[in-house]
Amino acid sequence: MSGYTSRAYRRFMKPFGVAADVSEMVSAMGLIRGTDRSWEYIGSDARPSGVQLFGSDPETVARAASAALDYDPDIDFIDINMGCPVNKIARSLSGAVMMKDPANCGAVVRAVKKAVDVPVTAKIRLGQSASSENYPEVISELEAAGVDCIALHARTREERYTGDPHWDEIAGLGKEMSVPLVVSGSIYTLADAVKAVRTSCARGVMVARGGVGNPFLVTQIDRYFWTGEVLPCPTVSQQAAWCRQLIGMVLDEKGPEEGFMRLRSYVPRFAAGIHGCRMYRKELACSADVGEMLRILGELEDAVGGERIRPGGSGGMPEPGPDGPGE
Repeated sequence: MSGYTSRAYRRFMKPFGVAADVSEMVSAMGLIRGTDRSWEYIGSDARPSGVQLFGSDPETVARAASAALDYDPDIDFIDINMGCPVNKIARSLSGAVMMKDPANCGAVVRAVKKAVDVPVTAKIRLGQSASSENYPEVISELEAAGVDCIALHARTREERYTGDPHWDEIAGLGKEMSVPLVVSGSIYTLADAVKAVRTSCARGVMVARGGVGNPFLVTQIDRYFWTGEVLPCPTVSQQAAWCRQLIGMVLDEKGPEEGFMRLRSYVPRFAAGIHGCRMYRKELACSADVGEMLRILGELEDAVGGERIRPGGSGGMPEPGPDGPGE
């Protein structure tokens, strides 16, 4: 996620059970041109980790992937973003707009596979709109090109992040594919993850916005799919402790100015799901500096530190399926 998944954030999330992470989106053209900012996104202290590239020209993306591995030979995989819905990315004919040309989607993956010796994955959506869903064609092209895994966000580009994901639309899809399917879209609770995986028959789930401010969600999902155990939500005191940890890690990486700007996006989300949290979230978002953030966190913990946060998103906990949690 642009603006969120910095190296510090990914390092923070890893102990919660993240199986693999990807960088913020990196412009393939930016890497080729040597844009300083693009290089900042590459690399991770948590493994396995991939570099997420956007671009629609096969040769350019392949050169960028090769350059990324030259820069950091420890990169575990290359991820091609074919699902971002924002106009800024669309103007370069990248992201979800790429799905208008399934053959080119395959050509990009094929070129990258020839250029690097690590796995190549792709993120896609259902299509451009409800009337032009073409994910089956795109998946076929990607499989033929040798893609190693596909992540599917169960919305169209037109929907962006609004409305409910269309899990019924992709029911059983994972069983029909020759490569692993990972699903994403509004995974805010354990129940959301279980519904998405059970319906789609996916091999994994991608936690994005739902994990920001709620890192323990990853632990809940991981534990349930491996053991069937439903872990309770964390207490406010636990949330506050994790938030302080992230604050320190971001400041160490980004410095006081840029770090504080990043933290204004992260920190208020740690107060979500807490009774009467609206005032605290507003105060955290409007903090003048890190010291004020820490003071407000302390006040929140003093007030309701022993309470458990409430699950967000769809809410609730999953009912075990007839074949267990990983049905």
